[in-house]
Amino acid sequence: MADERRLRLIAGGHPEISIGAVKVVAAPESASPFEADAVAFEEDTFLVLSADTTVRDPGEPLMKILTDAHAAEPELPGSVVVREGRPLRILAVVHDLGLDPTWREAWVASALGEMLIECEARGLVTIAVPPLGARHGTLRLERFATLLGDALRSTVPESVERVWLVAPAERCRSLIEILRLDQAD
Repeated sequence: MADERRLRLIAGGHPEISIGAVKVVAAPESASPFEADAVAFEEDTFLVLSADTTVRDPGEPLMKILTDAHAAEPELPGSVVVREGRPLRILAVVHDLGLDPTWREAWVASALGEMLIECEARGLVTIAVPPLGARHGTLRLERFATLLGDALRSTVPESVERVWLVAPAERCRSLIEILRLDQAD
């Protein structure tokens, strides 16, 4: 009896698409497709969302802490704040906690453009970007993918070669397909 087993192709790896010279790879947080030079974080105007919540002695008098907090100026929605380190932390200001809803699509689009400009200015090659506006807001993942594609097409990065779209595993292929369809339009 002949061997009836057949080889079959199993889809593997992470779905990806090239937008201009930039390769966008969709993968879950637990399965990094590459080491990122910079990681984006969803943030608010007073940088509360990414604040370290570890309780420790501040090493400063309480009055100075309160005075500094009272004098703090909010960041501009749609901007980015960079925190040095490896990887670089890019805080994308897409929320104003004093508003309802706290986020705006225009702020997400602006922050994506600012993030790419900042990465270009620093000569970074790889970036990890979760769906901004979706973790602490209600921006749909599909809409975020479109905004990311728009930012890549309008900014035309030269140093940035790869973008890791951090997404739930079950949504990675559909998000890349949205980018593919947007590119065809």
